[in-house]
Amino acid sequence: MCYEGQILLDLEWGDTDENNSEGEDSEREDRVSENKNDSRVNGENERKETRGERNKNEKRETQGCDEVESSIPRGCGNERRHTRGYDEGESSVPRGCENRGCIQRGCENDRISNVFNEDAGRVHERRVKRPPSYLSDYITTDELTEDEAYMVQNVSTGDPLYFEEAVKDEKWRRAMDSEINYIEKNKTWSLSELPTRAKTIGVKWVCKTKYNEHGEIDKHKARLVAKGYSQKHDIDYTEVFAPVARMDTLRMIIALAAQKNWRIFQLDVKSTFLYGELSEEVYIEQPKGYETKGKEHLVYKLHKALYGLKQAPRAWFSRIEAHFIKEGFQKCDNEQTLFIKKNGAGKIIIVSIYVDDLIFTSDDKDLMCDFKRSMLREFDMTDLGYMRFFLGIEVLQRTDGIFIYQKKYALEILKRFGMLESNEVSSPIVPGFKINKDENGITVDEIYYKQLVGSLMYLTAIRPDMMFVTGLISRFMAKPIELHLQVAKRALRYLKGTVNYGIHYKKGGDDGLFAFTDSDYAGDVEDRKSTSGYVFLLSLGAVTWSLKKQPIVTFSTTEAEFVAAAICVCQAIWMKRVLREFEYSNETCTLIRCDNSSTIKLSKNPVMHGRSKHIDVRYHFLRNLTKEGSIALIHCGNKDQVADIMTKPLKIDVF
Repeated sequence: MCYEGQILLDLEWGDTDENNSEGEDSEREDRVSENKNDSRVNGENERKETRGERNKNEKRETQGCDEVESSIPRGCGNERRHTRGYDEGESSVPRGCENRGCIQRGCENDRISNVFNEDAGRVHERRVKRPPSYLSDYITTDELTEDEAYMVQNVSTGDPLYFEEAVKDEKWRRAMDSEINYIEKNKTWSLSELPTRAKTIGVKWVCKTKYNEHGEIDKHKARLVAKGYSQKHDIDYTEVFAPVARMDTLRMIIALAAQKNWRIFQLDVKSTFLYGELSEEVYIEQPKGYETKGKEHLVYKLHKALYGLKQAPRAWFSRIEAHFIKEGFQKCDNEQTLFIKKNGAGKIIIVSIYVDDLIFTSDDKDLMCDFKRSMLREFDMTDLGYMRFFLGIEVLQRTDGIFIYQKKYALEILKRFGMLESNEVSSPIVPGFKINKDENGITVDEIYYKQLVGSLMYLTAIRPDMMFVTGLISRFMAKPIELHLQVAKRALRYLKGTVNYGIHYKKGGDDGLFAFTDSDYAGDVEDRKSTSGYVFLLSLGAVTWSLKKQPIVTFSTTEAEFVAAAICVCQAIWMKRVLREFEYSNETCTLIRCDNSSTIKLSKNPVMHGRSKHIDVRYHFLRNLTKEGSIALIHCGNKDQVADIMTKPLKIDVF
């Protein structure tokens, strides 16, 4: 099979007609517009000429004085009279003309590049208009490509951007009234005088239409947001870090619940950041449209956080963490957003937090009911029932297990980038195909390319089959070219035919946690670094995976595989610690499958000294874990290597 022909065939996108474009370019070169050289001339009889003739400038060579004289306007006895007022004809040629010096006395065979009106006395250049400097960051629709224009058209949501626009609509007025009432009910602020040397922070209204997992309008939400960008460190705030749940943790909870036949429930905290208590003194302006009559000169002093403040996420997490500790939960040391509670009967409830969204599961209904009641007493919450739509991930809890996928998000990506009607392909990248920087390639719009790659990155939260191509094209975001964009669009074409793909965690699946590790030796054609990849399976479904270029240049496949295995072992240690918090019986040795026999031997004994003497000591801790019996590398064939999908473009039958 000819891969070159396959690559050219599969990576084509769009229709271009180079012949037509070359013809148009040559035709434009043959025409010289006089728009830049139009002038106003005054004759001896003080007549005003409107415009000179348009010079077609067909760039033909004159072949005698007859042709030269024919190009001089009627009424001129000779060339000297025609260029009256100038010592030489060259000085009459406007600046910027490519044929300066082509009008001279006695010229017989020179090219005539400009035609002057009779009795011309003075020639004025028309100034070239340029956009003002303050518009340098903006482009018009005429400068957008077809794909960019389509994307801009579909990004617009129709939500009002300004208060004056929102206040005219009844539904947005009700949303803003609800927000103000909730803020006052929560005792978020109080009116006060502005202290000396203190400053106020502005606020603005942000209106957003919320949609459910089916793409239907759920509600219209108006949020009062502080302009936190005006805050100064060590004055208005100190620490801002707040942890959020890792996707690996969420997938492990789902896999465990599917295996144990537990149900996962979801809660949503209303106006989350308004519960966070502030330790700093912060003053804000009165919101537009809701000023207190007769007290317009006063400001609001915040007692609790407001959306937009830099310390708001940290203040909220501190509040929810304190509530969980008070209710008897234990915070997981290896995952800060994971809280676990056990009762005397050995029952367990697991809670994970992602900002204002909470998911929890348990093997005891009473524990879940008590937890739900305590949360509703402390916070104003929405009980969403079974977990169905979480962070853009759709969840189906069925009798045979749990299935997660991102169909809604995938369709949004295809619509945003105009690929809904594209042709489907069977693999995200052409097998065996590699790309590089190619400094001489035709560049494309960086913002458009980065938006496309960023959208694909979030899709890899539950799509390990898209991981390799997304990681590959993300290496060229600094200066993308047409080839890189073609590869990215092929990934969208593959997505078009696989929008229903996801991960199924089976009920009563295998209890053991096992992994696959692999590397692509010197796979990067630019710096010759290798690529590491691993996949962990639990309940017969992938729970965590990774693709990463190695930080060093390896000398052999053995070294590359050994480094990849060490990175995989780091993840295995963390996962075993988290699963131990779940009361998950995984005390046995974790098996890691590798397709390189030399790497397996090196993990057990310091053999092959010539190949391993230079390997950094930080990678040799793999041998200690192998001796302890917590980790074991076993051999698997190339056809059974699941991690291959992370490190290289595979053939269709293998993929």
